[in-house]
Amino acid sequence: MASGWGITGNKGRCYDFWNDFSECMSRCREPKDCALLREDYLECLHHSKEFQRRNRIYKEEQRQIRAAERKAKGEAEDVGGSAHH
Repeated sequence: MASGWGITGNKGRCYDFWNDFSECMSRCREPKDCALLREDYLECLHHSKEFQRRNRIYKEEQRQIRAAERKAKGEAEDVGGSAHH
């Protein structure tokens, strides 16, 4: 990866992030000064933040679907229950 070449022979998809992080590390006084660039590089490699976000979105969508189903079921029972009186 550090060579800059990807598996297809072109520049690797995360090479620019690596390059920025590497340059920062060679110039900085403290490694923590480059924490955001490191985070960007690791996100490019692993997509962990993206997957966490997708998972949160999926869970919320499922929660909304279940809530809508409960609401619809409750309204149907109200309608069905009032017809018997």
